[in-house]
Amino acid sequence: MNSFRRTFLKGTGAAGTVAIAIAAGLLKPTQVLAAEWNKDAFGAKSVSDALKSMGASAPVDSKDISIKAPDIAENGAVVPVEITSKIAGTTSIAIMAEKNANPLVANFNLSNGAEGYVSTRIKMGQTSLVRAVVKAGGKTYTAAKEVKVTIGGCGG
Repeated sequence: MNSFRRTFLKGTGAAGTVAIAIAAGLLKPTQVLAAEWNKDAFGAKSVSDALKSMGASAPVDSKDISIKAPDIAENGAVVPVEITSKIAGTTSIAIMAEKNANPLVANFNLSNGAEGYVSTRIKMGQTSLVRAVVKAGGKTYTAAKEVKVTIGGCGG
């Protein structure tokens, strides 16, 4: 048996199937990739501008939001962060690293009663507050935790 031939045939078959689906209009890659990306919020240079672009200009501090992140991150390129919102009706969770060049790091939209929990890894250029911004019931809530970075992950 020639394994290269088998792998080649599998790859060709898969690529052909995807090409036919795109040609038939079943897949629209540009619509999938550009789904509601808030360019202004992610391009903002300050926390206040990012919040304003997100429509969250006056968030209220909340103890129902917990941020699990290391107190000291040895490598700012990979800082694990978990956000848990106990606020009923949580519809989105955003994560900001306040001293990054672009503070808004991630924004997760939750639907259909999804649990208010996200876990990811972020880049941090230097020691700063990691801020969670939660939208629930038409209001905006926030909480923050300081993370000390010993080696910056944004070229610093």
